[in-house]
Order: sequence, then structure tokens, then C-alpha cells
Amino acid sequence: MKKYLLTILATCITMTMWAQEYKIITTVESIVPLGMGRSRMMDPKEEASYKDLTTERTNGKKSELGDVKRGDVKIENFEETKLLNFYSAVGINFQNIASNDAVVSSKLSAMAKEGWTLVFVTSGVESDAGKQDGEGIYITRYVFKR
Repeated sequence: MKKYLLTILATCITMTMWAQEYKIITTVESIVPLGMGRSRMMDPKEEASYKDLTTERTNGKKSELGDVKRGDVKIENFEETKLLNFYSAVGINFQNIASNDAVVSSKLSAMAKEGWTLVFVTSGVESDAGKQDGEGIYITRYVFKR
């Protein structure tokens, strides 16, 4: 009986080690002067299946991707955390950047306590190109697994 229970326990532990779950948290920080942009941290609270949104090409040219509507891709439930914009009326606002860092650190710490491990961070920027532009965003994606 002990041998049987040990085998079941070992199987459960092994299956748990194979199963991995991933989660992405995204921050978007605005690079728009005068605080007119919107900066947020997003955490999706529902699953989406890529399989429901994927089609196959049959001959390299024919695609049925047009059958997938934009509304099919969108989720309804997500957590949205307000962040501050990088710019104020007089330029870069370092207090805003430090405040955002504190908020993001709080989220990362909470996720670590929930058993998530940060495995990858990637970021990109579309920055203010000067007088003619006046807009931009700084986006960071935090990839977790457990």
C-alpha cells in the first residue's frame, strides 16, 4: 500500500512540475507633456485562447483570418492600475517616475507572494520626436510563470 501511495504522490508531483502557467502584466507610461496622456498597468483577469483566433493558410495565399472579428480578440475583465505620466508641464517629472516604480514594485512583490516567478521583461518606446510630435509611450511587459 505504501508503495502504491508513493507512486501516486510521485506522479502528482511530476505532473505539477510539468504544468506551467504564464501571465503577462503590461505597463504603458505616457510621454505626453502637461499630463495629458494616460498611463496604466494592465493585468488581464480572464483567459483568452489563441486557438479561437487562429486560422491556417491552405495554399500559402488563402487565409480565413478575415473571419476572426476584432471583438473576438478583446477580453472584458482586466485590472487597470493608474500610473503617472513621465512629463509634467515643465518636462520630465522624476517624482512621477519614482512613484510609478513604487506602484509597479508593489504589484511585482504581490505576484511573487502569489507564487509567480518573473522570467522575462521586455520594453519599447515610441518617444516624443520634438516639436512636431508631442506624443509617445513607454511600454513594458513583465512575463511571469508558475
